[in-house]
Amino acid sequence: MDWLPGHIENKHIMNKLWQKNTIVDKDIERFTVGRDPEMDMYLAPYDVLGSMAHVKMLASIGLIEKEELPLLLHELRAVHARIQAGDFVIEPGVEDIHSQVELQLTRRLGDLGKKIHSGRSRNDQVLLDLRLFTRARIEKVVCSVQHLFEVLQAQSEKYKAVLMPGYTHLQVAMPSSFGLWFGAYAESLTDDMQLLSAAYRICNRNPLGSAAGYGSSFPLNRRLTTELLGFDDLNYNVVYAQMGRGKMERSVAFALASVAGTLSKLAFDACLFSSQNFSFISLPAEFTTGSSIMPHKKNPDVFELTRAKCNRLQSLPEDISGIVQNLPSGYFRDFQIIKEIFLPAFDELCDCLDMTALMLSRLKVNEHILDDDKYLYLFSVEEVNKRVLQGVPFRDAYRQVGLEIEAGRFTTDRQVHHTHEGSIGRLCNEQIADRQKALTDSFGFDKVHQAESALLAE
Repeated sequence: MDWLPGHIENKHIMNKLWQKNTIVDKDIERFTVGRDPEMDMYLAPYDVLGSMAHVKMLASIGLIEKEELPLLLHELRAVHARIQAGDFVIEPGVEDIHSQVELQLTRRLGDLGKKIHSGRSRNDQVLLDLRLFTRARIEKVVCSVQHLFEVLQAQSEKYKAVLMPGYTHLQVAMPSSFGLWFGAYAESLTDDMQLLSAAYRICNRNPLGSAAGYGSSFPLNRRLTTELLGFDDLNYNVVYAQMGRGKMERSVAFALASVAGTLSKLAFDACLFSSQNFSFISLPAEFTTGSSIMPHKKNPDVFELTRAKCNRLQSLPEDISGIVQNLPSGYFRDFQIIKEIFLPAFDELCDCLDMTALMLSRLKVNEHILDDDKYLYLFSVEEVNKRVLQGVPFRDAYRQVGLEIEAGRFTTDRQVHHTHEGSIGRLCNEQIADRQKALTDSFGFDKVHQAESALLAE
Protein backbone atom coordinates (compact mmCIF):
# COMPACT_ATOMS: atom_id res chain seq x y z
CA MET A 1 0.00 0.00 0.00
CA ASP A 2 1.40 3.43 -0.98
CA TRP A 3 1.26 6.06 1.74
CA LEU A 4 0.71 9.73 0.99
CA PRO A 5 1.57 12.60 3.31
CA GLY A 6 -1.23 14.35 5.05
CA HIS A 7 -4.07 13.32 7.32
CA ILE A 8 -4.83 9.60 7.56
CA GLU A 9 -8.48 9.01 8.23
CA ASN A 10 -9.66 6.31 10.63
CA LYS A 11 -11.18 4.30 7.79
CA HIS A 12 -7.69 3.60 6.42
CA ILE A 13 -5.71 0.67 7.80
CA MET A 14 -2.22 1.77 8.80
CA ASN A 15 0.73 -0.57 8.37
CA LYS A 16 2.40 0.54 11.61
CA LEU A 17 0.79 0.31 15.01
CA TRP A 18 2.37 3.62 16.05
CA GLN A 19 1.79 5.55 12.83
CA LYS A 20 -0.05 8.88 12.99
CA ASN A 21 0.04 11.68 10.41
CA THR A 22 3.76 11.82 9.71
CA ILE A 23 5.16 9.62 6.97
CA VAL A 24 8.58 8.24 7.86
CA ASP A 25 11.45 8.82 5.45
CA LYS A 26 11.98 5.73 3.30
CA ASP A 27 15.67 5.36 4.15
CA ILE A 28 14.91 5.68 7.86
CA GLU A 29 12.20 3.07 7.48
CA ARG A 30 14.49 0.68 5.59
CA PHE A 31 17.25 1.00 8.17
CA THR A 32 15.05 0.72 11.27
CA VAL A 33 12.84 -2.11 10.01
CA GLY A 34 15.92 -4.04 8.88
CA ARG A 35 15.39 -7.80 8.81
CA ASP A 36 12.45 -7.75 11.21
CA PRO A 37 9.87 -9.07 8.71
CA GLU A 38 12.16 -12.02 7.95
CA MET A 39 12.99 -12.70 11.61
CA ASP A 40 9.39 -12.20 12.73
CA MET A 41 8.28 -15.18 10.66
CA TYR A 42 10.02 -17.31 13.30
CA LEU A 43 7.74 -15.68 15.88
CA ALA A 44 4.48 -15.65 13.89
CA PRO A 45 2.60 -18.59 15.47
CA TYR A 46 3.64 -17.50 18.95
CA ASP A 47 2.45 -13.94 18.39
CA VAL A 48 -0.99 -15.34 17.62
CA LEU A 49 -1.00 -17.62 20.68
CA GLY A 50 -0.03 -14.66 22.86
CA SER A 51 -2.83 -12.56 21.37
CA MET A 52 -5.35 -15.31 22.07
CA ALA A 53 -4.38 -15.45 25.73
CA HIS A 54 -4.38 -11.66 25.91
CA VAL A 55 -7.89 -11.22 24.48
CA LYS A 56 -9.22 -13.88 26.84
CA MET A 57 -7.74 -11.92 29.70
CA LEU A 58 -9.17 -8.63 28.35
CA ALA A 59 -12.61 -10.25 28.23
CA SER A 60 -12.23 -11.36 31.85
CA ILE A 61 -11.71 -7.72 32.97
CA GLY A 62 -14.42 -6.26 30.74
CA LEU A 63 -12.29 -4.60 28.05
CA ILE A 64 -13.72 -6.95 25.42
CA GLU A 65 -17.42 -7.74 25.36
CA LYS A 66 -18.61 -11.29 25.91
CA GLU A 67 -20.00 -11.57 22.38
CA GLU A 68 -16.81 -10.14 20.84
CA LEU A 69 -14.42 -12.72 22.29
CA PRO A 70 -15.51 -15.69 20.12
CA LEU A 71 -15.14 -13.56 16.98
CA LEU A 72 -11.60 -12.55 17.85
CA LEU A 73 -10.58 -16.06 18.87
CA HIS A 74 -12.04 -17.54 15.68
CA GLU A 75 -10.08 -15.15 13.48
CA LEU A 76 -6.89 -15.61 15.48
CA ARG A 77 -7.19 -19.39 15.13
CA ALA A 78 -7.65 -18.90 11.38
CA VAL A 79 -4.47 -16.81 11.21
CA HIS A 80 -2.60 -19.44 13.20
CA ALA A 81 -3.80 -22.16 10.82
CA ARG A 82 -2.56 -20.16 7.84
CA ILE A 83 0.82 -19.74 9.48
CA GLN A 84 1.08 -23.47 10.16
CA ALA A 85 0.07 -24.22 6.57
CA GLY A 86 2.73 -21.86 5.21
CA ASP A 87 0.08 -19.57 3.76
CA PHE A 88 1.03 -16.43 5.68
CA VAL A 89 3.34 -13.55 4.86
CA ILE A 90 4.22 -10.19 6.33
CA GLU A 91 3.14 -7.91 3.51
CA PRO A 92 5.40 -5.28 1.95
CA GLY A 93 5.12 -2.06 3.91
CA VAL A 94 3.92 -3.84 7.06
CA GLU A 95 6.46 -3.29 9.81
CA ASP A 96 6.36 -6.50 11.83
CA ILE A 97 4.40 -9.58 12.82
CA HIS A 98 2.36 -7.67 15.42
CA SER A 99 1.21 -5.17 12.78
CA GLN A 100 0.41 -7.93 10.28
CA VAL A 101 -1.76 -9.91 12.71
CA GLU A 102 -3.67 -6.83 13.78
CA LEU A 103 -4.04 -5.79 10.14
CA GLN A 104 -5.61 -9.12 9.24
CA LEU A 105 -8.01 -8.88 12.19
CA THR A 106 -9.13 -5.38 11.27
CA ARG A 107 -9.70 -6.46 7.67
CA ARG A 108 -12.04 -9.17 8.92
CA LEU A 109 -13.55 -7.54 12.01
CA GLY A 110 -13.12 -3.79 11.54
CA ASP A 111 -12.57 -1.75 14.67
CA LEU A 112 -12.96 -4.83 16.87
CA GLY A 113 -9.54 -5.99 15.64
CA LYS A 114 -7.96 -2.88 17.10
CA LYS A 115 -9.03 -3.82 20.62
CA ILE A 116 -6.43 -6.56 20.98
CA HIS A 117 -3.68 -4.04 21.71
CA SER A 118 -5.32 -2.67 24.86
CA GLY A 119 -3.07 -3.09 27.88
CA ARG A 120 0.06 -4.11 26.02
CA SER A 121 2.95 -2.68 24.04
CA ARG A 122 4.92 -4.17 21.21
CA ASN A 123 7.67 -4.39 23.80
CA ASP A 124 5.93 -7.00 25.90
CA GLN A 125 4.50 -8.62 22.77
CA VAL A 126 7.94 -9.36 21.43
CA LEU A 127 9.16 -10.35 24.89
CA LEU A 128 6.32 -12.85 25.02
CA ASP A 129 6.82 -14.09 21.47
CA LEU A 130 10.51 -14.68 22.10
CA ARG A 131 9.83 -16.70 25.21
CA LEU A 132 7.14 -18.81 23.57
CA PHE A 133 9.41 -19.38 20.56
CA THR A 134 12.45 -20.15 22.70
CA ARG A 135 10.78 -22.69 24.95
CA ALA A 136 9.41 -24.48 21.86
CA ARG A 137 12.85 -24.52 20.25
CA ILE A 138 14.48 -25.70 23.47
CA GLU A 139 12.13 -28.69 23.34
CA LYS A 140 13.34 -29.47 19.81
CA VAL A 141 16.96 -29.23 20.95
CA VAL A 142 16.20 -31.52 23.90
CA CYS A 143 14.66 -34.10 21.53
CA SER A 144 17.70 -33.96 19.23
CA VAL A 145 20.10 -34.20 22.17
CA GLN A 146 18.18 -37.18 23.49
CA HIS A 147 18.36 -38.95 20.12
CA LEU A 148 22.11 -38.42 19.87
CA PHE A 149 22.48 -39.54 23.50
CA GLU A 150 20.72 -42.82 22.68
CA VAL A 151 22.95 -43.41 19.63
CA LEU A 152 26.08 -42.78 21.71
CA GLN A 153 24.95 -45.12 24.46
CA ALA A 154 24.03 -47.86 21.99
CA GLN A 155 27.45 -47.61 20.33
CA SER A 156 29.13 -47.55 23.74
CA GLU A 157 27.47 -50.84 24.65
CA LYS A 158 28.11 -52.38 21.23
CA TYR A 159 31.84 -51.63 21.28
CA LYS A 160 32.51 -51.70 25.01
CA ALA A 161 35.02 -54.54 24.71
CA VAL A 162 37.00 -52.95 21.85
CA LEU A 163 40.15 -51.26 23.12
CA MET A 164 41.68 -48.12 21.62
CA PRO A 165 44.56 -45.85 22.61
CA GLY A 166 43.98 -43.05 25.08
CA TYR A 167 46.05 -39.92 24.65
CA THR A 168 47.50 -37.10 26.68
CA HIS A 169 49.35 -34.31 24.86
CA LEU A 170 48.38 -36.25 21.70
CA GLN A 171 50.91 -38.88 22.82
CA VAL A 172 49.93 -42.50 23.38
CA ALA A 173 49.10 -42.72 27.08
CA MET A 174 46.90 -45.53 28.44
CA PRO A 175 44.34 -48.03 27.19
CA SER A 176 40.90 -46.68 26.50
CA SER A 177 37.93 -48.26 24.76
CA PHE A 178 35.24 -47.32 22.30
CA GLY A 179 32.81 -47.96 25.12
CA LEU A 180 34.49 -45.15 27.03
CA TRP A 181 34.81 -42.88 23.98
CA PHE A 182 31.18 -43.05 22.92
CA GLY A 183 30.01 -43.05 26.54
CA ALA A 184 32.05 -39.97 27.43
CA TYR A 185 30.14 -37.87 24.92
CA ALA A 186 26.85 -39.31 26.12
CA GLU A 187 27.61 -38.19 29.67
CA SER A 188 28.78 -34.81 28.39
CA LEU A 189 25.32 -34.35 26.93
CA THR A 190 23.79 -34.85 30.39
CA ASP A 191 25.66 -31.78 31.63
CA ASP A 192 24.49 -29.91 28.55
CA MET A 193 20.95 -31.02 29.36
CA GLN A 194 21.36 -29.63 32.87
CA LEU A 195 22.19 -26.23 31.40
CA LEU A 196 19.28 -26.47 28.96
CA SER A 197 16.99 -27.19 31.91
CA ALA A 198 18.21 -24.11 33.79
CA ALA A 199 17.82 -21.97 30.67
CA TYR A 200 14.30 -23.29 30.17
CA ARG A 201 13.36 -22.27 33.72
CA ILE A 202 14.57 -18.72 33.05
CA CYS A 203 12.74 -18.62 29.73
CA ASN A 204 9.44 -20.10 30.90
CA ARG A 205 8.19 -17.04 32.80
CA ASN A 206 5.46 -14.73 31.55
CA PRO A 207 6.44 -11.10 30.75
CA LEU A 208 3.03 -10.18 29.30
CA GLY A 209 1.48 -7.22 31.12
CA SER A 210 4.73 -5.35 31.55
CA ALA A 211 3.65 -3.24 28.53
CA ALA A 212 6.42 -0.77 27.67
CA GLY A 213 8.23 -1.75 30.85
CA TYR A 214 6.18 0.17 33.40
CA GLY A 215 2.91 -1.73 33.58
CA SER A 216 -0.57 -0.47 32.76
CA SER A 217 -3.40 1.41 34.45
CA PHE A 218 -5.77 -1.32 33.22
CA PRO A 219 -6.49 -3.98 35.87
CA LEU A 220 -4.66 -6.69 33.91
CA ASN A 221 -4.88 -10.26 35.19
CA ARG A 222 -1.32 -11.42 34.57
CA ARG A 223 -1.86 -14.64 36.47
CA LEU A 224 -4.55 -15.64 34.00
CA THR A 225 -2.33 -15.19 30.93
CA THR A 226 0.41 -17.10 32.75
CA GLU A 227 -1.94 -20.06 33.16
CA LEU A 228 -3.42 -19.80 29.67
CA LEU A 229 0.03 -19.95 28.07
CA GLY A 230 1.36 -22.75 30.30
CA PHE A 231 4.15 -20.73 31.90
CA ASP A 232 5.71 -21.95 35.14
CA ASP A 233 5.47 -18.48 36.65
CA LEU A 234 5.62 -14.82 35.65
CA ASN A 235 8.20 -12.07 35.72
CA TYR A 236 6.64 -10.02 38.49
CA ASN A 237 8.51 -6.73 38.33
CA VAL A 238 7.54 -5.00 35.08
CA VAL A 239 10.86 -3.18 34.80
CA TYR A 240 12.73 -6.46 35.22
CA ALA A 241 10.52 -8.09 32.60
CA GLN A 242 11.91 -5.58 30.12
CA MET A 243 15.43 -5.95 31.51
CA GLY A 244 15.09 -9.65 30.75
CA ARG A 245 15.29 -8.85 27.04
CA GLY A 246 18.73 -9.97 25.99
CA LYS A 247 19.41 -11.65 29.34
CA MET A 248 17.06 -14.54 28.56
CA GLU A 249 18.58 -14.97 25.11
CA ARG A 250 22.10 -14.89 26.52
CA SER A 251 21.24 -17.46 29.20
CA VAL A 252 19.77 -19.80 26.60
CA ALA A 253 22.72 -19.14 24.29
CA PHE A 254 25.11 -20.40 26.98
CA ALA A 255 23.17 -23.69 27.06
CA LEU A 256 23.19 -23.95 23.26
CA ALA A 257 26.92 -23.19 23.26
CA SER A 258 27.50 -25.99 25.75
CA VAL A 259 25.80 -28.50 23.45
CA ALA A 260 27.75 -27.09 20.53
CA GLY A 261 30.99 -27.51 22.48
CA THR A 262 30.30 -31.21 22.99
CA LEU A 263 29.51 -31.64 19.30
CA SER A 264 32.58 -29.71 18.15
CA LYS A 265 34.94 -31.84 20.23
CA LEU A 266 33.25 -35.03 19.05
CA ALA A 267 33.48 -33.88 15.43
CA PHE A 268 37.20 -33.17 15.83
CA ASP A 269 37.77 -36.66 17.25
CA ALA A 270 35.81 -38.22 14.41
CA CYS A 271 37.84 -36.33 11.77
CA LEU A 272 41.09 -37.34 13.45
CA PHE A 273 40.14 -40.97 14.04
CA SER A 274 38.86 -41.47 10.49
CA SER A 275 42.13 -40.25 8.91
CA GLN A 276 44.45 -42.89 7.46
CA ASN A 277 47.10 -42.07 10.07
CA PHE A 278 44.71 -43.30 12.77
CA SER A 279 42.12 -45.50 10.99
CA PHE A 280 40.21 -46.03 14.22
CA ILE A 281 36.86 -45.56 12.53
CA SER A 282 35.51 -45.53 8.98
CA LEU A 283 32.45 -43.98 7.40
CA PRO A 284 30.23 -45.39 4.66
CA ALA A 285 31.37 -44.10 1.28
CA GLU A 286 28.01 -42.42 0.73
CA PHE A 287 28.57 -40.38 3.90
CA THR A 288 31.76 -38.82 2.56
CA THR A 289 32.68 -36.48 -0.29
CA GLY A 290 35.48 -36.60 -2.85
CA SER A 291 38.15 -34.46 -4.41
CA SER A 292 38.17 -32.92 -7.88
CA ILE A 293 41.80 -33.94 -8.37
CA MET A 294 42.56 -36.85 -6.00
CA PRO A 295 40.42 -39.89 -6.89
CA HIS A 296 41.14 -41.74 -3.66
CA LYS A 297 39.76 -39.08 -1.29
CA LYS A 298 36.86 -39.74 1.08
CA ASN A 299 36.41 -36.60 3.13
CA PRO A 300 34.44 -36.40 6.42
CA ASP A 301 32.82 -33.12 5.39
CA VAL A 302 29.79 -33.54 7.66
CA PHE A 303 32.00 -33.66 10.74
CA GLU A 304 34.10 -30.76 9.48
CA LEU A 305 31.05 -28.57 8.87
CA THR A 306 29.62 -29.61 12.23
CA ARG A 307 32.85 -28.55 13.90
CA ALA A 308 32.80 -25.14 12.17
CA LYS A 309 29.12 -24.48 12.78
CA CYS A 310 29.36 -25.49 16.41
CA ASN A 311 32.45 -23.35 16.94
CA ARG A 312 30.45 -20.42 15.60
CA LEU A 313 27.52 -21.29 17.88
CA GLN A 314 29.87 -21.22 20.86
CA SER A 315 30.42 -17.51 20.21
CA LEU A 316 26.69 -16.76 20.45
CA PRO A 317 26.67 -15.77 24.16
CA GLU A 318 29.51 -13.32 23.55
CA ASP A 319 27.78 -11.88 20.48
CA ILE A 320 24.63 -11.23 22.51
CA SER A 321 26.64 -9.79 25.40
CA GLY A 322 28.34 -7.44 22.97
CA ILE A 323 24.95 -5.98 22.06
CA VAL A 324 23.40 -5.64 25.53
CA GLN A 325 26.27 -5.29 28.01
CA ASN A 326 26.32 -1.46 28.17
CA LEU A 327 22.57 -0.77 28.02
CA PRO A 328 20.71 0.75 31.00
CA SER A 329 17.25 -0.41 32.01
CA GLY A 330 14.39 0.17 29.60
CA TYR A 331 13.78 -0.71 25.99
CA PHE A 332 16.22 0.10 23.16
CA ARG A 333 16.13 -0.75 19.48
CA ASP A 334 19.49 -2.51 19.92
CA PHE A 335 17.55 -5.58 21.00
CA GLN A 336 16.21 -6.00 17.48
CA ILE A 337 19.64 -7.14 16.27
CA ILE A 338 19.72 -10.02 18.77
CA LYS A 339 16.93 -11.76 16.87
CA GLU A 340 19.09 -12.02 13.75
CA ILE A 341 21.72 -14.14 15.50
CA PHE A 342 19.55 -15.87 18.10
CA LEU A 343 16.48 -17.13 16.26
CA PRO A 344 18.26 -19.15 13.54
CA ALA A 345 20.68 -20.74 16.02
CA PHE A 346 18.25 -23.42 17.19
CA ASP A 347 17.66 -24.91 13.73
CA GLU A 348 21.38 -24.92 12.99
CA LEU A 349 22.18 -26.70 16.25
CA CYS A 350 19.41 -29.27 15.76
CA ASP A 351 20.67 -29.95 12.24
CA CYS A 352 24.18 -30.58 13.60
CA LEU A 353 22.81 -32.86 16.34
CA ASP A 354 20.72 -34.88 13.91
CA MET A 355 23.50 -35.24 11.35
CA THR A 356 25.98 -36.29 14.04
CA ALA A 357 23.55 -38.95 15.27
CA LEU A 358 23.15 -40.26 11.73
CA MET A 359 26.90 -40.37 11.10
CA LEU A 360 27.69 -42.09 14.40
CA SER A 361 24.98 -44.69 13.92
CA ARG A 362 26.60 -45.83 10.66
CA LEU A 363 30.32 -45.59 11.33
CA LYS A 364 32.40 -48.74 11.68
CA VAL A 365 34.99 -49.33 14.37
CA ASN A 366 38.42 -50.88 13.82
CA GLU A 367 38.47 -53.71 16.34
CA HIS A 368 42.18 -54.52 15.96
CA ILE A 369 43.86 -51.18 16.56
CA LEU A 370 46.12 -52.40 19.37
CA ASP A 371 47.56 -55.28 17.33
CA ASP A 372 50.11 -52.73 16.07
CA ASP A 373 53.32 -52.85 18.13
CA LYS A 374 53.54 -49.07 18.22
CA TYR A 375 50.90 -49.27 20.95
CA LEU A 376 52.93 -51.67 23.12
CA TYR A 377 53.87 -49.02 25.69
CA LEU A 378 50.19 -48.18 26.10
CA PHE A 379 50.13 -50.98 28.68
CA SER A 380 53.05 -49.76 30.79
CA VAL A 381 50.82 -48.44 33.55
CA GLU A 382 48.93 -51.75 33.58
CA GLU A 383 52.23 -53.53 34.14
CA VAL A 384 53.23 -51.11 36.92
CA ASN A 385 49.90 -51.65 38.68
CA LYS A 386 50.17 -55.42 38.28
CA ARG A 387 53.52 -55.40 40.09
CA VAL A 388 52.14 -53.15 42.83
CA LEU A 389 49.35 -55.66 43.39
CA GLN A 390 52.08 -58.30 43.78
CA GLY A 391 53.65 -56.28 46.63
CA VAL A 392 56.20 -54.07 44.86
CA PRO A 393 56.11 -50.41 46.07
CA PHE A 394 54.69 -48.14 43.37
CA ARG A 395 57.86 -46.04 42.86
CA ASP A 396 59.95 -49.19 42.53
CA ALA A 397 57.53 -50.78 40.08
CA TYR A 398 57.43 -47.54 38.05
CA ARG A 399 61.25 -47.47 37.87
CA GLN A 400 61.49 -51.14 36.89
CA VAL A 401 59.06 -50.75 34.00
CA GLY A 402 60.66 -47.48 32.91
CA LEU A 403 64.11 -49.07 32.73
CA GLU A 404 62.74 -52.03 30.78
CA ILE A 405 61.20 -49.61 28.25
CA GLU A 406 64.48 -47.71 27.91
CA ALA A 407 66.37 -50.97 27.37
CA GLY A 408 63.84 -52.22 24.81
CA ARG A 409 62.99 -55.23 27.01
CA PHE A 410 59.40 -54.33 27.94
CA THR A 411 56.76 -57.01 27.30
CA THR A 412 53.15 -57.33 28.44
CA ASP A 413 50.13 -59.57 27.98
CA ARG A 414 48.08 -56.53 26.83
CA GLN A 415 45.32 -57.37 29.27
CA VAL A 416 43.28 -54.68 30.99
CA HIS A 417 41.43 -55.20 34.28
CA HIS A 418 39.52 -52.05 35.28
CA THR A 419 36.55 -52.54 37.60
CA HIS A 420 35.79 -49.20 39.28
CA GLU A 421 32.77 -47.07 38.35
CA GLY A 422 33.11 -45.41 34.97
CA SER A 423 36.12 -47.45 33.86
CA ILE A 424 36.65 -49.71 30.84
CA GLY A 425 35.17 -52.69 32.65
CA ARG A 426 32.30 -50.83 34.29
CA LEU A 427 30.94 -48.08 32.06
CA CYS A 428 27.91 -47.20 34.23
CA ASN A 429 25.86 -46.45 31.10
CA GLU A 430 22.68 -47.38 32.94
CA GLN A 431 23.30 -44.82 35.67
CA ILE A 432 24.10 -42.15 33.08
CA ALA A 433 20.86 -43.01 31.25
CA ASP A 434 18.91 -42.65 34.50
CA ARG A 435 20.40 -39.20 35.04
CA GLN A 436 19.53 -38.21 31.48
CA LYS A 437 15.93 -39.41 31.83
CA ALA A 438 15.45 -37.49 35.08
CA LEU A 439 16.69 -34.32 33.41
CA THR A 440 14.54 -34.79 30.31
CA ASP A 441 11.44 -35.49 32.39
CA SER A 442 12.03 -32.37 34.48
CA PHE A 443 11.18 -29.91 31.68
CA GLY A 444 7.42 -30.52 31.87
CA PHE A 445 6.70 -29.94 28.19
CA ASP A 446 3.27 -31.60 28.53
CA LYS A 447 1.97 -28.62 30.51
CA VAL A 448 2.86 -26.31 27.62
CA HIS A 449 1.31 -28.63 25.03
CA GLN A 450 -1.95 -28.80 26.97
CA ALA A 451 -2.15 -25.01 27.39
CA GLU A 452 -1.48 -24.29 23.73
CA SER A 453 -3.91 -26.99 22.57
CA ALA A 454 -6.61 -25.49 24.78
CA LEU A 455 -6.08 -22.05 23.24
CA LEU A 456 -6.35 -23.43 19.72
CA ALA A 457 -9.40 -25.61 20.39
CA GLU A 458 -12.73 -24.22 19.13
